[in-house]
Amino acid sequence: MHGNAEPIYLDHAATTPVRAEVARVMTECLAGDFGNPSSAHSWGRRARARLEGARVAVAESLGAEAASVYFTRGGTESDNLAVLGSARAVAGGRRPHVVTSAVEHPAVSEAAARAAVEGARHTVIGFVDGSFDMGALRAALCRGPALVSCMWVNNETGLRLPIERIAEECRRHGARLHSDAVQAVGKIAFSLAEIPIDMLTVTGHKIYGPKGTGALIVRSPDAVRPLHFGGGQEGGLRPGTEDVAGALGLAEAIRLASEEATGESRRLAELRDAVEVRLVEQIPDVRVNAGDMDRAPHILSLGVAGVDPDTLLAALDAEGIAASGGSACASGSSEPSPSLAALHPGDTAASLRLSFGHLNNESQVDRIVDSVVRVVARIRKLWGS
Repeated sequence: MHGNAEPIYLDHAATTPVRAEVARVMTECLAGDFGNPSSAHSWGRRARARLEGARVAVAESLGAEAASVYFTRGGTESDNLAVLGSARAVAGGRRPHVVTSAVEHPAVSEAAARAAVEGARHTVIGFVDGSFDMGALRAALCRGPALVSCMWVNNETGLRLPIERIAEECRRHGARLHSDAVQAVGKIAFSLAEIPIDMLTVTGHKIYGPKGTGALIVRSPDAVRPLHFGGGQEGGLRPGTEDVAGALGLAEAIRLASEEATGESRRLAELRDAVEVRLVEQIPDVRVNAGDMDRAPHILSLGVAGVDPDTLLAALDAEGIAASGGSACASGSSEPSPSLAALHPGDTAASLRLSFGHLNNESQVDRIVDSVVRVVARIRKLWGS
């Protein structure tokens, strides 16, 4: 490790620590209201009141209606429910059509692939000249009604997709739009009251809330079929006894993240830019992934030529720098990232993702830069690059 210095956590896009305010509301619930919210007695009624209060809080923070908030166990389940649930809801012998971007999280892309196995048509929209291919999207939508699923912010590169324009195009063609906003909440200020998105995925553990908590915002629940069976909870769309404490923690995390989004976005952008400028200056043959595109403020993704990615991450860890090669959901896979392949076709550079958050501040910039520069130089020398 770098002397006796404290480790630096630069993997906020993978997960975040639970903030004290969130832990407090969850602890109060766990200690005082353990009842099943479906029970008719006083314990159940108190739990139901807390659950519905959390639903209202999530809706208010996101600019949605409380009735459109369905609690799930996280982002992956919400994405699966939106994509597969919508495809399975298509009736009358019509063939479902699922349209996704080429940079989706596996929870969307693999759900779309499953829908295709079940008979749906799946269209993937790529990028042309550094921009999302709106022409290809329009062409896909002209082939009939569809569910479009495009993430708001890419989890590997921080790339922001043009959700407002995509939403307008979908509305024009009568298509439903789902967006995975897991990396957008708390980093981009927005309100669903101003953007015609039909379904939105949010999760707790990316915004200092508890793991295993999430929600799917659904404007038209009749257009989605459940993936689980055995109860009528969450309007029958997500059966199973609700995690009341988890819902409260999620609601508090979303509330705080939404309130702080503007200021935190500015702070994180300054940190990321300070690190980015110096790394690009000091490391030869390094590329900022999606660097010429609109990006969210908290993710810096680098393509580093001449290094082994696993060696790079291990060496940084030894320096006390926690980083990743991309999506934590793809860890252990030797396959190239579909997102990076779509943005930088044919490139074989190692990917290094530094994602900033509450645990980072300006005083860490020098050490981050010095550590990355030193580690890359050492590995290149070792590998003879």
